[in-house]
Amino acid sequence: MASLSRSNARIAAELGVHVDTVRTWRGRFADGGLPALADRKRGGRPARFNPLQIAEAKALACQLPAETRVPLARWSCPELAAELTARGVTDTVSASTVRRWLRQDALKPWQHQSWIFIRDPDFRAKAQRVLGLYARTYEGEPLGADEYVISSDEKTSIQARCRCHPTLAPGRARAMRVNHAYGRGGALAYLAAYDVHRGESLRPLRGHHRHHAVHGPGRTGHDHRALRQCQTRLLDRRQRLLSPGKEGH
Repeated sequence: MASLSRSNARIAAELGVHVDTVRTWRGRFADGGLPALADRKRGGRPARFNPLQIAEAKALACQLPAETRVPLARWSCPELAAELTARGVTDTVSASTVRRWLRQDALKPWQHQSWIFIRDPDFRAKAQRVLGLYARTYEGEPLGADEYVISSDEKTSIQARCRCHPTLAPGRARAMRVNHAYGRGGALAYLAAYDVHRGESLRPLRGHHRHHAVHGPGRTGHDHRALRQCQTRLLDRRQRLLSPGKEGH
């Protein structure tokens, strides 16, 4: 860039560096040519570990301990430091040094997260069917203006339990105190439905027997009697299409 007679300010803007940096490197090149651009000797203690050792430590942290025949569930920094020394990657390395290396790439092998892997081979087809309903299509055909897509759920046995004594807040040298005994307030039934396209919540039906209905917030502009009289097509949890006569089951 300097050979094109560009100014220091323009070079700094294009390379994303400070103009003083450009001025320094151009001055060094003018004084000694290409050899003057090599790194000069630096003060202080030389680095004990080279980039290859650091890369091997990070690669080991990204492997499961079982893959390396180490009887551990998860790596910790002390265990990684000991394993690096046992493998001859480094002579001796502290756990704090390993932690500093891993922090550069936000690696935390001692933490884990619960995960659910897809086990159903037909998951993609089932998901496309549901996502199509959210996009107002069913079996490749668009839904009409008088057709609804409603997502519903029920919790038929929510146990209402009340503590026999109010909880005491924590104090000096004292943890929060929660009374062990509680009284049973019966069972609650939560029934709710949501119109996914109109953004409206349908009021839950009232419970029966000893159950009490929990009414969620929201309003509704639907005629429930008209909805019950429509030719309703329901998908159950197994993606089976139920006939209009079985919507109550």
